[in-house]
Amino acid sequence: MNESELAELRDRSSSPSAKRQAKTTANDPARYANETQYSNETLYAEDLSEGDRWETEFREISGSDVNQFAALTGDHTAIHADGTESPFGKPIAHGLLGLSVLAGLGTQSPNAATLALVSIDEWKFLAPVFFGDRVRARNEILTIEPHGRRAVKVFWLRSLLNESERVVQQGQFVTIVARKNRAAKPR
Repeated sequence: MNESELAELRDRSSSPSAKRQAKTTANDPARYANETQYSNETLYAEDLSEGDRWETEFREISGSDVNQFAALTGDHTAIHADGTESPFGKPIAHGLLGLSVLAGLGTQSPNAATLALVSIDEWKFLAPVFFGDRVRARNEILTIEPHGRRAVKVFWLRSLLNESERVVQQGQFVTIVARKNRAAKPR
């Protein structure tokens, strides 16, 4: 895809369907509004724009979630066990459980036509998630690049926030998102 085709793709991202589902844009002062909007409508490359943001509903991280994650992964480190203390004064959830919850929450906000997760880059665990904490995901499109004729590569800033609006985890996801229609062959 050449630059003019990429510009056309960005122009088409102002479609009504994209604006119905998109939470806010980077220049919107109300970009962290508490309202949450979900849509079963699948968003394709043409519906996405750099700066679009979405926020999910909250999800509680329970002791049962932590125990099931420990059983699944085999990580039975004492700081994750109910009834024990950690350097934070009480047990904490696995960092990778938080990352997994963020990834799951983000699949519907937005409901993008994701073909593949390419990478998770510069992931930071900034604060602990405790049993009973309620967390939500914030997803922002940083960059969209061409990726063949059938898709684009989307660079996302993904953040996991607790109820106090503190970012507890943050980093970049890179995904491949399908186009509605194949791009024209370069001449």
